[in-house]
Amino acid sequence: MALSRRQFVGGAAAVAGAAGTTGFTLPTGPADPTGPTGPTDPTRRISPTGFPLPTPLWREFESAPCTHPQIPYVGRAGAHAGARRAPRPPVVANAVTYGATPDGSGDSAPAVNRALAEAGERGGGTVLLPPGTYRIDDYLRIGHSGVVLRGAGSGRTRLIATRSLTELIGPYGSRYGGDKSSWSWAGGLIWLSPQARHASLVAAVRDRAWPFEGWTGNRRDEWTTLTAVRPARRGDRSVTVEDPSALTCGQLVVLRLADDAGHTLLEHMAGGGPGAEAYTWDDKTKLTSYVPYEWPVRITAVRGGKVTLERPLPLDVRPEWDPRLVSGVVPLTHSGVVGLTLEAVETPQSPHLLDKGYNGVVFQCAYDCWAEDVVVRHVDNGFGLVAASACTLRRTRVEGRGSHHPYFCREGAHDNLVEDFRVVARTVPAPAGTQLHGINVEGLSSHNVWSRGVMEMGTFDTHRGMPFANVRTEITVENNGRHGGDGSAGPLYGARFVHWNVRVTNGRAGLVKIDTVAPYSATVGISEVREFDQTDVPDFSGDLHARVEAYGSPGSVRPGNLYEAQRALRR
Repeated sequence: MALSRRQFVGGAAAVAGAAGTTGFTLPTGPADPTGPTGPTDPTRRISPTGFPLPTPLWREFESAPCTHPQIPYVGRAGAHAGARRAPRPPVVANAVTYGATPDGSGDSAPAVNRALAEAGERGGGTVLLPPGTYRIDDYLRIGHSGVVLRGAGSGRTRLIATRSLTELIGPYGSRYGGDKSSWSWAGGLIWLSPQARHASLVAAVRDRAWPFEGWTGNRRDEWTTLTAVRPARRGDRSVTVEDPSALTCGQLVVLRLADDAGHTLLEHMAGGGPGAEAYTWDDKTKLTSYVPYEWPVRITAVRGGKVTLERPLPLDVRPEWDPRLVSGVVPLTHSGVVGLTLEAVETPQSPHLLDKGYNGVVFQCAYDCWAEDVVVRHVDNGFGLVAASACTLRRTRVEGRGSHHPYFCREGAHDNLVEDFRVVARTVPAPAGTQLHGINVEGLSSHNVWSRGVMEMGTFDTHRGMPFANVRTEITVENNGRHGGDGSAGPLYGARFVHWNVRVTNGRAGLVKIDTVAPYSATVGISEVREFDQTDVPDFSGDLHARVEAYGSPGSVRPGNLYEAQRALRR
């Protein structure tokens, strides 16, 4: 079904108009006899005053927000615990004074990169890109903390990228073999990554020693133990450590959980129980390469052996998983990109998994970083979160000739927030052999949120790799993409995956209604959908303990935005 832009705007407005949070409890009312799913629908309820009531699931969650079996706590997702306004560090440089040319007449990449590097070396600050069009023949790098690249607005500052990452760095193969290009899910023409970590990644690619891309180095061995951690439960904000001497308030550490021979950590991520216990984990070699699980978090207090964390624990901490706080690579923090459009030179989209790397903005090994009012156009892949945590993408948009992954979230990326986003319908037909995904999450990534989005194309993509405890809420989608992922990457979902208030404009299921495939999940307030030729079967046997409420009634569910309601609840 083809949908006009006006229809999309109307659908998004309907979802937005239905959104709301509840910081109070309404009295219980009778079932709504006029609800779209009929008079027997127990989830469509109204108060005596005629207003819809919070769903039963939300009321359950309010009583146990950090330990609910189906709904994860994501109320602190995003940079600076979800702060509404990004920091505005003082202006320390204007790229034009370094030689950038706003008329597009010359290559401005050297000037912009020099300004960014010098700002970082002086301790941080904002580098301005005044209104204009800037040609960049190299990719832009933010490698120092506290550095922001700020244009004059996405409609006024435009970057034209002329070369791909394959041309600039070299071919990037897959560490799992085959002839795939890892530029299909890595690297950006604006690339935010700590300087030393980025240099090691680029060196490994050029040496064809295809690296791991996360917090503990190319071989996942560049970490130092700070202290062992005693047992704790999912949802705890404090842990007890063996030796607090290396820990300080404000420090960013990585909680490291290794799996045991019986794969009980992976079972725990899947919700546990007979289904997870019966699952065959040993032959899922790509999935098992993703553990140990690494979760970056900032320490907010150290009192003796008690350490308080910025966010609740995402999982139990058990002795059999050798729990410890470690120091990984030096992270990139408090950096961002604001107010510009990045447009790649328009080339035909490459065949599936052979992308050349005309990619947009990527955060890697970054924490408390952000992008705001940024548009990417004609890209292979739009916005990436690669081993990035606690980052915010706000008012971002992917448009142009069509992309493989408009948004990708992988390699153990956690606690990120993507809000007020848009994937615009492609401007040219998709070439044969290409693929469209959508808002992607994979690789044990957890507690990420997509909120208030309009997707004129794409799908709710998972590439297997058992992502868990992620939330997609208040989104309108023309569900015409397909998900990916090979069998060695394991399950499509772990536990506590939630789709909440989702309007599907073409009625296609495709990983939006997930109660039949995702264990301990919640599908709440989505449109009625039908299966199509990509029909998934559950990875786990037996009862999935999934919940469905307000099926067929997007816009009727209260609260309308699960993330916003959790933000209000945390206060």
